[in-house]
Amino acid sequence: MIRFRRSLAWIAAVLAPLALGAMAAQAQGSYPDRPVKIIVPIGPGGSYDLVGRYLADVLSKRMGQTFVVENKPGAGTVVGTQAAAQSEPDGYTLLVGGLSNMAFNSALYSKLGYDPLKDFVPVALVYKFGYVMVGRKDLPQASLKDIIAAAKAKPGSITVATAGVGTGQHLVAAAFMKAAGVKFLEVPYKGSPPAFTDLLAGRIDLFFDSIAAGLPYVRSGQARGIAVLSSKRSPLAPDVPTMSEAGVPGLDVDSWLGIFVPAKTPPEAIARLRKEIRASLPDLKERFEKSGGEVWDLPDDKLNGFVASEYETWTKLIREAGIKLD
Repeated sequence: MIRFRRSLAWIAAVLAPLALGAMAAQAQGSYPDRPVKIIVPIGPGGSYDLVGRYLADVLSKRMGQTFVVENKPGAGTVVGTQAAAQSEPDGYTLLVGGLSNMAFNSALYSKLGYDPLKDFVPVALVYKFGYVMVGRKDLPQASLKDIIAAAKAKPGSITVATAGVGTGQHLVAAAFMKAAGVKFLEVPYKGSPPAFTDLLAGRIDLFFDSIAAGLPYVRSGQARGIAVLSSKRSPLAPDVPTMSEAGVPGLDVDSWLGIFVPAKTPPEAIARLRKEIRASLPDLKERFEKSGGEVWDLPDDKLNGFVASEYETWTKLIREAGIKLD
């Protein structure tokens, strides 16, 4: 009798871990089993929101669970990103991350409240878009080389609009001035629309903005396309040269966006998300291209290194330029 009881105990001891393993595998295989939140750290509209909503749509269909976008703007992209960093690392809170919240903010703010490299894991980078340098249509300089020559001859004589301190448009302009060795007179605006208003009216000489925002004015003849800040010409304006072709080699600037999760999120959830996001990219190709960008599928083993490299590059540039937001 005692021997029989010991046998039962031994069997229970053996089977218990197996049962727990089967339950864990079942739980992992069922992810997600409730709605998933995607935090977009800006208000509705714009590239962050676009990526979040497009991914929410395709992932809901592919994974049979609701993916809900939550716009959480504030202090640029800081408020929403900090909320994501402090969320439960269970795979049910995702974040749309890009240059602003993963590369710019650490240098722009002395007390940020999150660490882009330590507090997050990149799941997938899926979207990128380039910038274009546009000029007023009656700009007297005929080429980029002429603009650079004029700026060097008389620093501050050429004006450049920025869409607010610390924005992508501002920092791309700073990157250009550093690469070209020139100094423009910076004129800050509250966003791109008022900057374009003054550019089209001839009150501002230059502006750097996304290809999607800038090229329509170039195609309509309201502004001049000086150069695109990418390694190849844009199919939306094949006549506009790259920076390298126009005289500033090596200035290739792409803005990028993707999905991040809080550190310590279960690897199984990350793996499932990566698999489904990658499988959804063909469905997003046309949508992304219509928005002026392109689908991007960076391999998993390159993600951490790429984000760290972008962080280091932009942190150095911002600090050298002395740009701060607090």
